[in-house]
Amino acid sequence: MTRLVHPVLLCGGSGTRLWPLSRKSYPKQFTQITGEHSLFQASARRLSGDGFAAPVVVTGSDFRFVVTEQLAAMEIAPAAILIEPMARNTAPAIAAAALALDARAPGSLMLVAPSDHILPDATLFRDAVQAASQAAMDGQIVTFGIRPDRPETGYGWLRLSTPPDHAFNPIPQTLQEFVEKPDAVAAESMMDGGMHLWNAGIFLFTTTTILDAFQTHAPDMLATLKTAVGQAQSDLGFTRLAAGPWETLEDISIDYAVMEKARNMSVVPYGGVWSDLGGWEAVWRDAGPDARGVVTHGPATALDCDNTLLRAESPSQQLVGIGLQDIIVVAMPDAVLVSHKDRAQEVKLAVQHLKQQGISQAETLPRDYRPWGWYESLVVGARFQVKRIVVNPGAILSLQSHHHRAEHWIVVEGTAKVTIGETVQLVTENQSVYIPLGVRHRMENPGKLPLTLIEVQTGSYLGEDDIIRFEDIYSRGQGAKG
Repeated sequence: MTRLVHPVLLCGGSGTRLWPLSRKSYPKQFTQITGEHSLFQASARRLSGDGFAAPVVVTGSDFRFVVTEQLAAMEIAPAAILIEPMARNTAPAIAAAALALDARAPGSLMLVAPSDHILPDATLFRDAVQAASQAAMDGQIVTFGIRPDRPETGYGWLRLSTPPDHAFNPIPQTLQEFVEKPDAVAAESMMDGGMHLWNAGIFLFTTTTILDAFQTHAPDMLATLKTAVGQAQSDLGFTRLAAGPWETLEDISIDYAVMEKARNMSVVPYGGVWSDLGGWEAVWRDAGPDARGVVTHGPATALDCDNTLLRAESPSQQLVGIGLQDIIVVAMPDAVLVSHKDRAQEVKLAVQHLKQQGISQAETLPRDYRPWGWYESLVVGARFQVKRIVVNPGAILSLQSHHHRAEHWIVVEGTAKVTIGETVQLVTENQSVYIPLGVRHRMENPGKLPLTLIEVQTGSYLGEDDIIRFEDIYSRGQGAKG
């Protein structure tokens, strides 16, 4: 590459279209939907190495430690992690990243990519970025158009100036028009015409170019964002954008705010495999169905089924489908989705319905991720609860006490350093300790392997907000979970 590319990974989506695997508490970009790494990890690796600077990540406060942990597992150190006070769509996120990057490296070449897309051929995509670099440095806003393989109505499309060559080489050309999500007839026509590509929502430009575009087409937003970035505070290595100005911003996508108004738009055709995994039908298709159109994942068995996805997420369950046709089944320990394949996009309506009923499964997974690791409830009853807790190597829970519950900790793997009152002790496998109600206590993992323990809570109230926090290396407030 002729110039260093600064990747910006957007990690703010909630991923409700892949419920129940993806939920607000742990959205799809952080899950292992395909392969051994999460979509976020795969995106970070794809945009790292020769020619790429350390990534900038834009995410929400709830996921800041997930981001650092997953990047560390890939041995990737971020240049910055920007924390959005609340979700405001892609336009504010991209402009904030551009302002922060431009302050550090003026005029940088900036590649914006969602963190939940699949691009299996990293080399081919890198070649497309390289082919687009000169146009971006010349002041163009470059987007990447995906070669369509079906008349998709769920994507926006891009109208080209000239048809791509036979080899679909990544040659920049003037973008004629953004096309909103079409109906089936229009999608079929664009597919057959050869002058339209899918809009992947991936952009390459210099910080100067995109900030000039915001100044021209969204000046009020840019002014507010300058305040939000200028008043940002550093917190444990993260950059928290100022909440006051941020909450006044319009919730708007980059396409609507800037791209559809700009006159310096170019498009680079991309002929490789791409998917945004926008729903379970896409997961089924991208997984490579067998001769009968069947995909199974986990402990799942399909008998005499056609065009069906059976996905089981818990090793303790067995999912069996018999005589199914055009069916999606996703089984989690606490929720099961059964849908006709053609209606799988309506899962968002199901999530809304569950939220209106106050059902926790709408947004929360059984496994609750925390800065120090994770826990899951195994059994909940009247006045007692049993949890499995896993603490990452070197991690420390807050020094805390509880008004309404006592706790028993049994270590089943690893070694815990436990503080109870004024006593500090090491607790190893098959040993246990008791923490009386109201006593200050803390647990940490001094080892190099994960610490696993069983916690038995007893008391009149077992809610996660029953925490009096005295010290916390993660700077969480009173009553915050974990």
